[in-house]
Amino acid sequence: MMIDPRNDGAKHRGMPVRQARGQTSHCAGQAAEENIARDYERRGFPILHRRWRGKGGEIDLIARNDNGLIFIEVKQSRSFDTAVHQVSPRQIARLQCTAEEYLGTQPLGSLTDVRFDVALVDGRGDIRVIENAFGQI
Repeated sequence: MMIDPRNDGAKHRGMPVRQARGQTSHCAGQAAEENIARDYERRGFPILHRRWRGKGGEIDLIARNDNGLIFIEVKQSRSFDTAVHQVSPRQIARLQCTAEEYLGTQPLGSLTDVRFDVALVDGRGDIRVIENAFGQI
């Protein structure tokens, strides 16, 4: 049997290594979002939307907070430090623009009370939430 040096012969269900890693990361991200959604709901914040897509991007989770909304960016990585460093200034700006688009669908529009949280999930599945995160990262 010959081993292809481009992928060291490693395959996952017939997929090249790179594609298998991408699928694994995608599944891990979905699991992280599900865990975060359950955590918010357990704390009394119902999830209104998962992966809401606007023209400028996607918001992982949108939850209800009293009379306002929480826009939640979920980051999953091996450690909390690695996960939090995945949130770039460019991504923050994109999330804010996408949230503004979403607010256009709400009765109070831009006057809606909002906050932006970053929810981190580490390699063990532990959760750390940074509320009002964009002023802190």
